[in-house]
Amino acid sequence: MTSAASTPKGERRRAALVAAAAELLAEGGFDAIRHRAVAERAGLPLASTTYYFDSLDELVRAATEHHGRAELEAGRAKLATLPAGNRRVDVLVELVLDLLLGSDPHYEAIVLRYERLVGTGRRPYLRPLMRRLAAELRELLKESFARSGFEIDDERLERLIALVDGTVVNALVEVDPDPRAVAARVLGEALREEFEPT
Repeated sequence: MTSAASTPKGERRRAALVAAAAELLAEGGFDAIRHRAVAERAGLPLASTTYYFDSLDELVRAATEHHGRAELEAGRAKLATLPAGNRRVDVLVELVLDLLLGSDPHYEAIVLRYERLVGTGRRPYLRPLMRRLAAELRELLKESFARSGFEIDDERLERLIALVDGTVVNALVEVDPDPRAVAARVLGEALREEFEPT
């Protein structure tokens, strides 16, 4: 990347390319991020993608980080509106599912999300980033539980994440039209069993 990319105009163009690539990632997965598609979405010349990024992998990484951080920020914003000590399990379930599955409840959006997660295994250059984003996600999840008035340790949190992931993958295999609803029911039952007095 040349020094011209460090100018305000260059930074704006680079940011536009990253945002466009992140949109394509959310809509079509990793395979949707192509030089031409990104440039067209950003409204910039095709050559701009290779001017501002040394490789397609670098662009994919930037798009993945942009998308992941946007989701974390949305989660933080939603958490900030939750009254401290709110002990309603149904509210906590929706907050947790927004963080784990994204806010779009549609079947295709959830399929794409899990395809991206699995696809990271074939892209070693994304692993360090994904580990950092996963650590931030877990901290935000723990904060969500704490703000909701529930104590949770790392081990229990990992079990709940695994429960949601397993439930969603099974629903996708079964071609259930609403995997989020299935996950909400299973997670809600688990949280009520664990946190609500009998």
